[in-house]
Amino acid sequence: MSANRILRQRNFASAQEELRRSAPARGAQEQTPSYRLAFADEEFLLREELRPVRMQLELLKPELLQQEAGIEATLVIFGSARIPEPAQARAALETAQRSGDADAERRARKQLEFSAYYEEARRLAEIVTRETQACGTPIYVVTGGGPGIMEAGNRGAYETGGKSIGLNIVLPHEQHPNAYITPELCFRFHYFAMRKFHFLMRSVALVAFPGGYGTLDELFEALCLIQTGKCRPRPILMFGREFWSRVIDFDYLVDSGMISPGDEKLFRFVDSAEEAWQVLEHEYDLKNNAQCSTP
Repeated sequence: MSANRILRQRNFASAQEELRRSAPARGAQEQTPSYRLAFADEEFLLREELRPVRMQLELLKPELLQQEAGIEATLVIFGSARIPEPAQARAALETAQRSGDADAERRARKQLEFSAYYEEARRLAEIVTRETQACGTPIYVVTGGGPGIMEAGNRGAYETGGKSIGLNIVLPHEQHPNAYITPELCFRFHYFAMRKFHFLMRSVALVAFPGGYGTLDELFEALCLIQTGKCRPRPILMFGREFWSRVIDFDYLVDSGMISPGDEKLFRFVDSAEEAWQVLEHEYDLKNNAQCSTP
């Protein structure tokens, strides 16, 4: 053994080593829950009093794994899990038309209309992934990891040969990860708060496609943090001017004094993947950035 290696030896056994060399339990004392190593005692870690520790673990695990993967900049894509892929939407409309159910046909037509957003989310992820892979700091797409718009974002990155991240959440009706997330970057959260924290930690921009309560929650948390100066400004792109203008009357919020004049400028509307990319390209000068030039 070299002297250099001896100088760098650990002074204490690692937790893994300690666990591996633990002998099988003998006697009544060693078989009790109190005798288990705390870090290997699942029952103990799941106690109500250990919630702060579990929250810290949910902060640390994705953070460390993304650090190890070299991920420094992300584009966050928010949007509804209920927006289908166009081919699926067309097939659903044909089925509804054959059924003779007018309400079902009306809903299916609306789904087909909204499926255009799936395609735009997929194309935006494809453009961002392709155009920044040669950068010194590539931009990775991150989504909530589920179906709909989330699937479209991960799919766009996958289809252009890039990696992407999925931040899944445990729900009463289980949400499974979509098939396009890079497996080693597929995370699962218990706490919504920790999940939203990770959405923002590395984000250089956020894109909100049409969605419901979950999308609104994620969008307004980002707007509030930027408005109050709790995090640095960054582009917030609301995809689909017609949808968002009907859902939220920002002019009325200003007129009624609920937000200050200028707060409506914390975001901007976009209506195509190319328009969204142009905003990012301009904001970060990606076109003239030598680090992003093709070798």
